[in-house]
Amino acid sequence: MPRGGFSGSLTSPKIDVVIDMGNPFLNRTLDGFLKIGAVGACKVAAEETFECLHRGDVSKHKIEHALKKMCKEGAYWGTIAGVYVGTEYGVGRIRGRSDWKNAMIGGALSGALISAASNNHRDKVIKDAITGGAVATAVEFINYLT
Repeated sequence: MPRGGFSGSLTSPKIDVVIDMGNPFLNRTLDGFLKIGAVGACKVAAEETFECLHRGDVSKHKIEHALKKMCKEGAYWGTIAGVYVGTEYGVGRIRGRSDWKNAMIGGALSGALISAASNNHRDKVIKDAITGGAVATAVEFINYLT
């Protein structure tokens, strides 16, 4: 008996930039830096655009300030992403497995490292390590479900 049906999917456009550094670890780290750095810069661009529209004035000084802030935030979030992606990849290579535990360990190590580099106290470093591990693990589980 003939059957009919309809199937489709809605996906957003995907843009991939690939820079081959000759090493998988460096490739992934740079990829994470560029992608999340771009997200951080776009976030600042949206916020600054809203501020200009809300106040109703645009000046050369405000544009220069926005560009500096975009570079700063992009580099900050890109660095955090690069550290996390590199750490997760390194943990996976050491363990010889690719599972949620890599994300947990990578997130915890990244959270602790970035917090310690920011000259935070020991308690804050531990809290940031726990938060980094928890967030990375949650993201891994959510990606598994979808």
